Amino acid sequence: MMALKDYIQSLPKTETHLHIEGALPYELLHAWKPETYRLNPAFHAEDFRYESFPKFDETLLGHALPWFVSAERYHEAAKAIFAKHVAQNVRYVETSFHLPVAGFINVPAREIIAAIRSAVPAGLEVRIFAGMLRTDYAGPMRTVIDDLVNWDELAGVDLHGFEQVPTESWTAEVWARLRAAGKITKAHAGEFDGAHRVREAIEQLGVTRIQHGVRASEDPAVVALAAARGVTFDVCPISNLKLCVVPSLAKHPLRALMQAGVRCTISTDDPLVFFNTVNGEYHALATEAGFTHAEIAQLVRNGWEVADVPAATRARMLAEIDRLVREST
Repeated sequence: MMALKDYIQSLPKTETHLHIEGALPYELLHAWKPETYRLNPAFHAEDFRYESFPKFDETLLGHALPWFVSAERYHEAAKAIFAKHVAQNVRYVETSFHLPVAGFINVPAREIIAAIRSAVPAGLEVRIFAGMLRTDYAGPMRTVIDDLVNWDELAGVDLHGFEQVPTESWTAEVWARLRAAGKITKAHAGEFDGAHRVREAIEQLGVTRIQHGVRASEDPAVVALAAARGVTFDVCPISNLKLCVVPSLAKHPLRALMQAGVRCTISTDDPLVFFNTVNGEYHALATEAGFTHAEIAQLVRNGWEVADVPAATRARMLAEIDRLVREST
């Protein structure tokens, strides 16, 4: 059988759950201000765990916000991020950026999109999503969010942030309007809150792309609902481990969700603060949770099944995966 690392590297992979600010390569920070951002920070240790979402958010924002102050900085970060994807044989990426909010990120949203787009290398397909908090519709953000239906350069939207914040009534209407305009709608659910938030995202928001979704496993009826509706969970196993959503990768519900008929993909979420890679996610699933070559291939296939690409591209990638599986055994 082909060596595990070689097998994972050979597969044409996707990444469908990636926050661009949370993917800032730490080496850029270190090169910029080495005395402030020292090598090997404590939160990059393999056994490091975040004690709460606020602590995670504090670390993430404390490192990302000083960097993302201009379109040029977004371009520089995206160029380095996408180079890492190419090196790992990742061929397709869905990444979100946080919609600028006064006092948070002061770069116009369309300039951010253009900066990310201009950093995409040959051979990599990238789709860009606008991420927003559940409370962002208030005040001046409402006009921006309402206008997203007209942004041809935007693939879709993602509702993110601390999940235990209630989903406000505006969301379902706005999400439906965006889907009618051809946008892909996502929502974070089933990470820091229970299975009922996954049900809410499916039934009330109408999404078929759940970011995380793993705590749906706490309610078999919600798992069955997700499977019946063809919902995809864009899962980030190492993120789940580092944030104590799961106690270990061996006890991660990913395999059970797949066996119950839920399509799951694999991504890194926020590698700036989790110190993970796409290939590393698959390697950890194999070595710590016993995932077989066939199971890894299925996860990779799942990414292409939901990728926003022409049917011919999808068929070509799936055929390449099937060939590699045959050759690996």
